Amino acid sequence: MNIVLSRDAQVKIMENTVSNAEHYFGQFCSVLASYTRKTAKLRDKADELVKQLIDFGNTENPELRSAMKNMAEELAKIQDYRHAQVERLETKVVNPMKMYGPLINERRAEIKKFNTVRNKEIKELQKLEKLRHRAPSDRHMISQAESSVQKASVDAARTTQQLEEVIDNFQQQKIKDIQKIFSEFLTIEMIFHARALEVYTNAFHRLQDCDLEKDMEDFRAKIHINTGTQDARPLPATNVSSNTTWHMSSMSLASTLQRQQPVHDDDNEEEEDSEEDSEEDYDYREPRRQDYSRVRK
Repeated sequence: MNIVLSRDAQVKIMENTVSNAEHYFGQFCSVLASYTRKTAKLRDKADELVKQLIDFGNTENPELRSAMKNMAEELAKIQDYRHAQVERLETKVVNPMKMYGPLINERRAEIKKFNTVRNKEIKELQKLEKLRHRAPSDRHMISQAESSVQKASVDAARTTQQLEEVIDNFQQQKIKDIQKIFSEFLTIEMIFHARALEVYTNAFHRLQDCDLEKDMEDFRAKIHINTGTQDARPLPATNVSSNTTWHMSSMSLASTLQRQQPVHDDDNEEEEDSEEDSEEDYDYREPRRQDYSRVRK
């Protein structure tokens, strides 16, 4: 009976190992999937901002128009990086976490198999003890019961050893995978933020280089009313017309516009945000993004 109690304590540790993995890996998977979805949503909102910058720039004078164009191009580059970040998070972080669902179920099945064998051993031991109390002189029946107990104990010992090896391998794989998965997560984040910081810095400096006074001179010249006797002559247009709207040379900016969706009304924004947390099947690579996959590598 002492051996049985020892096995119970041993299996309890194994069950806790599997239960903890099931709980925390499930939590990790849920949180990281939500993190990835929200990163994809942030990318989409930034795409909308790029479009608004372009539209606004086309209504302004040359200096600010050029500054908005440059800023839109830089922000579009960052969304390329963010799209790559989303795809890598899905492939290297979320999917490996999901694989632990079936793996944990297999380990639980192994533990259930052991419990069946252990219960049989306990039942045979109890049967032997009852027989010894009821018929201590029946050596034949007692001998048969002892033989059954011995056989059940051998099966339990063998199953315990097999379970030990299975759980040991599971634990070793688990700690290695958790190290690898979160190393990938940190690497993906560092790569994105390092590249984004470089682009943001460049965008900031280019925006600061905008000569706003020059635009103001152009603006004042356009609205100035000539009160002299000279013939009024039309001033050269400083705003681009609809026929001469600047074109984007950046492939990143073109891909950003290509994947644009209509901007939602502000009244619907709050409702959309409340639905995001329940979108377990959010498609990080929506169909509209497949056209510019060459930009996203």
